[in-house]
Amino acid sequence: MNAVGRFEAVKGRGPVGRSVRRREDARILTGGGRYVDDLTPEGCLHLEFVRSVDARGRLTAIDAEAARACDGVVAVFTAGDLGALGTAAVNLLVPDVDVRPLEPLARDMVQAAGQAVAAVVATSPAAARDAAQCVVVEVEPPSGEEENTAAVSSLNISHGDVDAAFADAACVVSATVEHALVSPAALEPRAALADWRNGHLTAWLSTQTPYRAREDLARILELSMAQVRVIAPDVGGAFGGKASIYPEDVVVAWAARELAGPVKWCSTRGDDLLSATQGRGARTHGELALSCDGRMLALRARMEFPHGHWMPYSAVVPMRNAARILPGPYRVGAVDVSAQGRMTNGPAVGIYRGAGRPEAAMLMERLVEAAARELALDPLELRRRNVIDTQAFPYRTPTGETLDSGDYGGLIDKLATMADYDGLRAEVARRRTAGAVVGMGVGLYVEPCGQGWESASVTLRRDGRIVASTGSSVQGQGRETAFAQIVAETLSVPLEQVAIRHGDTDQLSSGVGALASRSTAIGGSAILRACQALRRQVAEVAAGLIGCAEEALRFGEGAITSKDTSVTLSWADVARHALSAPSGGIEEAALTESVVYHADGEAWSSGICLAVVAIDRETGTPKIEKFFWVDDAGVVVNPLMVHGQLVGGLAQGLGEALMERIVYDGDGQLLTGSFMDYALPRAGDMPASIEIDKLETPARTNPLGAKGVGEAGCIGVPAALYNAVRDALAPLGPCDLQMPLTSEKIWRVLQQGEAPRPGDRR
Repeated sequence: MNAVGRFEAVKGRGPVGRSVRRREDARILTGGGRYVDDLTPEGCLHLEFVRSVDARGRLTAIDAEAARACDGVVAVFTAGDLGALGTAAVNLLVPDVDVRPLEPLARDMVQAAGQAVAAVVATSPAAARDAAQCVVVEVEPPSGEEENTAAVSSLNISHGDVDAAFADAACVVSATVEHALVSPAALEPRAALADWRNGHLTAWLSTQTPYRAREDLARILELSMAQVRVIAPDVGGAFGGKASIYPEDVVVAWAARELAGPVKWCSTRGDDLLSATQGRGARTHGELALSCDGRMLALRARMEFPHGHWMPYSAVVPMRNAARILPGPYRVGAVDVSAQGRMTNGPAVGIYRGAGRPEAAMLMERLVEAAARELALDPLELRRRNVIDTQAFPYRTPTGETLDSGDYGGLIDKLATMADYDGLRAEVARRRTAGAVVGMGVGLYVEPCGQGWESASVTLRRDGRIVASTGSSVQGQGRETAFAQIVAETLSVPLEQVAIRHGDTDQLSSGVGALASRSTAIGGSAILRACQALRRQVAEVAAGLIGCAEEALRFGEGAITSKDTSVTLSWADVARHALSAPSGGIEEAALTESVVYHADGEAWSSGICLAVVAIDRETGTPKIEKFFWVDDAGVVVNPLMVHGQLVGGLAQGLGEALMERIVYDGDGQLLTGSFMDYALPRAGDMPASIEIDKLETPARTNPLGAKGVGEAGCIGVPAALYNAVRDALAPLGPCDLQMPLTSEKIWRVLQQGEAPRPGDRR
């Protein structure tokens, strides 16, 4: 794989805009990481779950006597032992939701294979696992009432006269998209460790949202917020799969309180595939009406999303995002969008990298490609005619969203130049004439990047070092480096002088966490505001020490200088003369500023991908020969890390498009319970050539001007790959091809359609 990035450092700036290497990598890559599984306090007990082998039915009996008699077993708990508990929160982002919260342990009904029905606590992991095998669970076969398919959430958005637009249309195209269920498959499976001491609960969780987990644990266990501390140490990936609290987290915390000591549980890969939240799984259908010259007139869309058998905090986010994002970057006068969520007999379906954005982009981009074929227009030209004009921003969409800024036409033009689009199309045409099965596809997308607030605290220590604490959390994105760059830029100090703290609810009174591509735009802006306030404090102290006006001070190169007197102070000089005001658990604090930053609105990223895919005629195997990509993430804090996020996102988007799929049999039994059966992309599956470039249209909704980038690969990449494969197969005529685009599916289309060979005149 040859991945070329054109993310040059911005000349004339300080640390922001420069490709600084990630400071956290050396520690993690040399074994210095500290994950939940690395933490085993003295006297720690180990917990193992007994999971239902039945997908649904009435729970009639649990016989745990043999397990209780096993060596090392301390306790066996069932739902009856837990008693009455509070409920975890579900974010009611749509008006019509019938909430189905988590059950820590199944009480009366089993709703999915893998649902936890009992917990065994023992003195070692092996003893807990062995004893769990001795628990006998009886489930009565299901009747019709046990089918968990109720519609529990819905959303309808309409604007303009859709019926009239379709009646006047010269061209109407349609597309149906079936998204497979997929697993977030983070490098580190889930894990929880809890300890109860002196009336206080401390929980170490592999989570994206420690502050939300604290709130949920306090509510469920009926504790005050002051009694609960949640720590997210190093977290080895998340991708949305660790955004909400899990039933297992609750049971571990409850057991720690019940047994008055530390209790630990670590998931296996099989456990995660069986019972962790899944992503995607939606079925969407759309119709697009166009004029004879290719102007988009109206859009109809119908979408169904699975929720699984319980609803995590962000259960309705994918449905809401997909509905509100349509019609994406295009000007469409009238829309009629409806979405519905249903319970299913499977694990919870939550947010997964993209969370509704890929569903909207895939549907819209498939419709655009279909329209281009129908109207005999170049696909890129059709997009040019319909994208929102740059002068129109901020732009109010027909679904009621406000796109803050962008240059979608600029994205198209830059891609066309970078890829030599006309030359590439001519090359593909020549190869087809020679008998190759090859195609090219485009995916143009927009990406909402989070709303709301985030907290931050910045402290000047007495030794002159700067310590910044953030309510955003870290799962491998390089947040410690990017936030240190913001601090160093704002305070005009060296990067080495800055430390970043995160993931501990004792550091700040509140926070949100890392999800929805929001952390740089909102969390970074909170850091910025706190630094600006601290800088004003420092200026006041420094001016008093030097005896000059604050306006005469110059910050730079780690020192503060007066242009009037030429006196220079170090930050340590200022700190030693400042009043001590310890805050946030930071020792030796001299000056501290804390803020809760509320964003003015939502920033919207955008981008465009182009893929060239060749298909082996004999096997149906697709090969991504070239991949071109222009992304607009607003002001880029660290170009090197943005490039890494895009390439990593490309790998996940590729996996969804070509190979990843959770599969169950007719009885609800998981058939893809390991990586032997659940396919993940490998290095050899990546494109042979990747070229990535950027635009930088600053966001208008936050002081950094930053937008999100973490989910872009899962949004634009699958659409571009699907369209490229469909273009390669276009000479065969219409075909019903759904993701993942496995070699078998493609081979069957080839056999049915008999793709043209060299010399064919078709």
